[in-house]
Amino acid sequence: MQHEEEATAAADPLVQFKRMQREGWANFAPLAALTAAPAARLVKHASVQAGQRVLDVACGTGVVAVTAARRGCHVTGLDLTPELLERARENAQIVGLDIEWHEGDVEQLPFADATFDTVLSQFGHIFAPRPDVAVAEMLRVLKPGGTIAFSTWPPELCVGRLFALVASYLPPPPPGFVPPHQWGDPTFVRERLGSAVKELVFDRASMLVPALSPQHNRAFSERSGGPLVKLVDTLTATDPDRLAALRSQLDALAADYFEDNIIHQDYLLTRAIKK
Repeated sequence: MQHEEEATAAADPLVQFKRMQREGWANFAPLAALTAAPAARLVKHASVQAGQRVLDVACGTGVVAVTAARRGCHVTGLDLTPELLERARENAQIVGLDIEWHEGDVEQLPFADATFDTVLSQFGHIFAPRPDVAVAEMLRVLKPGGTIAFSTWPPELCVGRLFALVASYLPPPPPGFVPPHQWGDPTFVRERLGSAVKELVFDRASMLVPALSPQHNRAFSERSGGPLVKLVDTLTATDPDRLAALRSQLDALAADYFEDNIIHQDYLLTRAIKK
């Protein structure tokens, strides 16, 4: 029976897709330092208060969770990738913070209804292949009157364009998959949150990424940037010419946002109150 269940899971494109995500993001930790300042920006945008119960969804290395815990919140972090959770634990231990960590999936949160005062996600929940399921789960575990807030990448700007470019080189995603950069479109966000929330507010900010050149930034991303890591490995072995074309396109894209050794990666902030 167990072998049959494992075979069924292996044949399920959604399960396979999430397994690849888990493996792809295992190398993300070196990029985490870049997201520390945006983490503080998100926590401030959410108006997080001491004593609140806060969930950091797709927490990665815990930069948002640690930031909220330093404000006196009771924080829980959840992520799909165990390697990132290990780094999150280390980050919490350095500060002496007591944060509860869970390995898990935003599309199936292991928490009871109405558990948290605030649910946050920084560039994380957007990778769930089914946004309607992810939103339903995030709102389910949020108390009525609680705050949901997240940071996302607009499709027309640097990282959103990067996602679309990398996706064009990848195998087709599972049926029903919605690209992560759609979460950076306020119209899409309004539709997904729908009538379940009130007082919907948007803001914008910029993540400043130091780099000696667009090429330096791309080389760094090739070692740490989620799906790009595996894609580069695959093309290196199977199609060097296609890899060269991808690298040229990545460098040209980054050059559009590069000035004074900084790549400007603008993002969207969302905040709403659950009815």
